[in-house]
Amino acid sequence: MRTAEQACRNHNHYYVGVGHVLLALLEERDAAIEARLASGGHSAPEVIDDVRRAIGTGEERLWDGILITPRVSRIIEIAETRVPTTLPLEPAHLFDAIEAEGGLFAELLSRYVGNTRVS
Repeated sequence: MRTAEQACRNHNHYYVGVGHVLLALLEERDAAIEARLASGGHSAPEVIDDVRRAIGTGEERLWDGILITPRVSRIIEIAETRVPTTLPLEPAHLFDAIEAEGGLFAELLSRYVGNTRVS
């Protein structure tokens, strides 16, 4: 979540949204996520460009704090329900949860990934 928070700050936003989480996951270069993209014939830098465009930029001002959006909380909840409690939550689980949630970024991902989910 720290990387997502930094993505939020880099785009002058006061909230961590699904797009920031997705951007962080792609920038981390997780092997399972890279494999998902490769199975669709794509790579992280291609998707990162589209995600950045979709996120846009906010106002040029400093915010006192960063909020986590309800949709991000929902993504985490989806990921946690799909992973046995004995296993750690991995980046690929969040990636799959973004797809499962079905919002704008799931639609964006559908253009890039193959059909090899982790969870």
